[in-house]
Parts: sequence; structure tokens; C-alpha cells
Amino acid sequence: QVQLVESGGGLVQAGDSLRLSCAASGGTFSRYTMGWFRQAPGKEREFVAAVSGSWSGGATYYRDSVKGRFTISRDNAKNTVYLQMNSLKPEDTAVYYCAADRSGQPETRVREYDYWGQGTQVTVSS
Repeated sequence: QVQLVESGGGLVQAGDSLRLSCAASGGTFSRYTMGWFRQAPGKEREFVAAVSGSWSGGATYYRDSVKGRFTISRDNAKNTVYLQMNSLKPEDTAVYYCAADRSGQPETRVREYDYWGQGTQVTVSS
């Protein structure tokens, strides 16, 4: 069983930066695709960014609205994935979730991820 624990959320102003971290335990972290998703009140959970597993070359993927502002990275030695968020906007406000997909393949669909963290709140004020 894989456990994921997010940290780094908080309340910031528009234009500020935050770095989210997700520490994983159990499983074979380096092989998993790791993703970040978010869910705002009253909305469905949506894909933010993903980094594929080592067998898929560690490629990164982003939703269009965060390209150029957010960067996903992973440290396989620390079993940790990060989401660096710059130039934050009020519309980025949401609970951010870390997730792991055992397939290791590039994946943006919520239903394909096998394990989820508890989420961390990010609030961006205008």
C-alpha cells in the first residue's frame, strides 16, 4: 500500500509563489507516474501536472492554464514529488491532491490514479 502525504499549502497573495511537496511511502516510487490535481469548491477534481515514471522517461505534462507558471519535479531518492507554483492567481485556489499511478505511463485522468493523498489547501487572495 502506498501512502502519500502533501504539505506546503497556505494563504498567499496573487503573484506569490508556493511549493507543494508530496512524500510517498510504500511501493516502488520511481516507477510510478506522480500527478497533482486540484479541486475547488463545487467543481470536479482536475488535472494540474504529472511526471511519468522512470521507465517512461520522467516526462512532464501540464494543464494549459498552469503552463509556464507551475513546475512538477520528483526526487526518487527522497520518494518525493514537488509542485512549484509561481505567479499564483485567485483561480488557482483549491485543495491540491497528490496521486500515484502504478502504470508509470503518462496520465491525466483522475480515474487512472491508484493512490491519493489527503490534500492541502491553497488559497490565493486578490
